[in-house]
Amino acid sequence: MKAIYNFSRYLVGIVFIFSGFVKGIDPLGSTYKFIDYFNAFGLEFLEPAAFPLAILLSSIEFTLGFSLILSAKKNLTAWVVLIFMSFFTILTLILAIFNPVTDCGCFGDALIMTNWQTFLKNIILMIFTGIIFINRNNFQSNRSDIKQWSLVSIPAILIVLVSVYCYRHLPVIDFMPYSVGTFIPEKMIIPDNAPKAEYKTTLIYTKNGKNIEVTIDNLPDSTWQWLETKQEIVQEGYVPPIHDFVIQSLSGDDITDIVLNENKFTMLLVAYDLNNTKLSDINKINALAEYCQSSNNCNFICLTSSLQDEIDAFTQKTNAAYPFFNTDEITLKTMIRANPGLILLKKGWIINKWNATDTPDLNDFINNYIDNLKYRTKVNEKENEDFNV
Repeated sequence: MKAIYNFSRYLVGIVFIFSGFVKGIDPLGSTYKFIDYFNAFGLEFLEPAAFPLAILLSSIEFTLGFSLILSAKKNLTAWVVLIFMSFFTILTLILAIFNPVTDCGCFGDALIMTNWQTFLKNIILMIFTGIIFINRNNFQSNRSDIKQWSLVSIPAILIVLVSVYCYRHLPVIDFMPYSVGTFIPEKMIIPDNAPKAEYKTTLIYTKNGKNIEVTIDNLPDSTWQWLETKQEIVQEGYVPPIHDFVIQSLSGDDITDIVLNENKFTMLLVAYDLNNTKLSDINKINALAEYCQSSNNCNFICLTSSLQDEIDAFTQKTNAAYPFFNTDEITLKTMIRANPGLILLKKGWIINKWNATDTPDLNDFINNYIDNLKYRTKVNEKENEDFNV
């Protein structure tokens, strides 16, 4: 029985550590997921608590995982894990049945699972959690209470520090499709043999207060009046890693291809919400923008989902002298976990990314990127390929 118990706590512990870690290094991603949940369940008033809850959740999972593996505070850990797993098993069952949120976010963006897959995963973990709980008092620890609390506290402090660091800078591991080194056009390709989405179309007709549902091949006679058409997906089609990258001018012109095929460097200032954009580093950003706009080697533009009046207010407040373009808010949040953040592109390649806190010094930027020959070589590797974007 001890072998089964040890296997159970190691298995559940590893899952909890992994889950807590991938959430902890991407606190803004976890924050966005909490907001999705709040909106789905009509709890919008809780949105201000999303960020601290994101930190708290990753800390609890990471700490519980180490507590299980190190066999620290076994009774307390077993109770908390049981309560934790019971709550999330019920929650994921609700998600699987009603689908208010398509991705539960249990492993952040490191591993995307459907709601039914997540529920099945939780059912399996509940079995091992039950074994841990039943045997929580059967195998005593030789460590003192102080040592056990130390073993619990260290991972808790560590993951909080990592989360704060990743919030102030960028995630230490970028699981998003816009990671450094990505060639964006390649991630937008749909292969010729890729599975296509299949839909079932149902038409609803009415007559004398009676409604019927029919298919397009089985239409009723002309005495019936069409009421509505419903369409449900039967089979998901292939979705490329980058499928929603569109840059539009404020007048609605699509300039995506122009940006991706630009021979110059292009610095993107990504600020999905100008009303809540951090301004502490705006002077460094403006200096960088001024250089790029006066240079023959670099462009500088801002991507935002904000409206024209918000752009005007931001420009007046910050003396921004660069052009603004619109991109979907979710896309911008996916591109970089910062508001604002900077992304350096050249001919579709993502050369580097920075939180505004880490805006590069102008001389370093010129020496490390503009005058660096290695980027010319790397960019030219894809020039002769046809990507059919």
